[in-house]
Amino acid sequence: MNEFNIYVKIGTCSWKYDSWKGLIYSDFGSPNYLKEYARRYNTVEIDQWFWSLFAGNKISLPKENTVNEYVNSVPENFTFSVKVPNAVTMTHHYNKRKDEPLQANPYFLSNDLFDKFLKTLQPMKSRLGPLMFQFEYLNKQKMPDQNRFMEQFSSFIRKCPAGFEYNLEIRNPNYLNSRYFQMLQDLNIGHVFLQGYYMPPVFGIYNKFKDFITNQTVIRLHGPDRKGIEEITKGVWNKLADERDVELSRTVEMVNDLVSKKVKTVINVNNHYEGSAPLTIGRLIDRFNKELNKDNY
Repeated sequence: MNEFNIYVKIGTCSWKYDSWKGLIYSDFGSPNYLKEYARRYNTVEIDQWFWSLFAGNKISLPKENTVNEYVNSVPENFTFSVKVPNAVTMTHHYNKRKDEPLQANPYFLSNDLFDKFLKTLQPMKSRLGPLMFQFEYLNKQKMPDQNRFMEQFSSFIRKCPAGFEYNLEIRNPNYLNSRYFQMLQDLNIGHVFLQGYYMPPVFGIYNKFKDFITNQTVIRLHGPDRKGIEEITKGVWNKLADERDVELSRTVEMVNDLVSKKVKTVINVNNHYEGSAPLTIGRLIDRFNKELNKDNY
């Protein structure tokens, strides 16, 4: 087994797409898409449990039967990367209108709530990969400054149980500096490199701060224009709509460098990146194989 297969896993962001029939699912569909998915890929991102904070401070956590269903659908070498519930990572409730007053989230960085969440994932523990703390853009009303965020997050994560792969996704571009990456190194947690939205390209960020990367990381490939690509695809995700050849080549370079440093890397590809996550993964793997063949020539 080569080092790439030891250190890298590539999968998609969710698996619940009827339009993947003929790509990774049988033409007639399957009563269990995840089981069929796991015959082709060895990891997947679960984002459905992120949406957990509702009006009246009501919380929704994973259901036991759902967790067991997912575990029983995949082989032992399969891993799930999971987005931590936004009840833990949202400073305030979402506002539908900008003129509405902010309503604080009483569960923000609650270790008690996070422990309850981990307990629901107990049947999945042997197949758990990255647990991702995704924070929205934190404006001054929600978070005074980076120092305050780092203090609060550091205090929270130090109380979290050991034995899990914790990863942080921040959506404040100005937070991506040496102080931030030093914090991750000190806490021994991974960074989530988000390619897309309004974030700077991950390749420049990686090259600038790669010496801070410890033993594991996540790369999430999202496109910059979610609504735009939805208008093109009409929600049918079986064709390429926005090919990103240069970015894919740079992703291969970045991952090869991570592998050379023996950094465990998970790549999660979204349909919104090029129009079809399975087709993007195929294009990525082709590029990785060419590099491997070149090295072995």
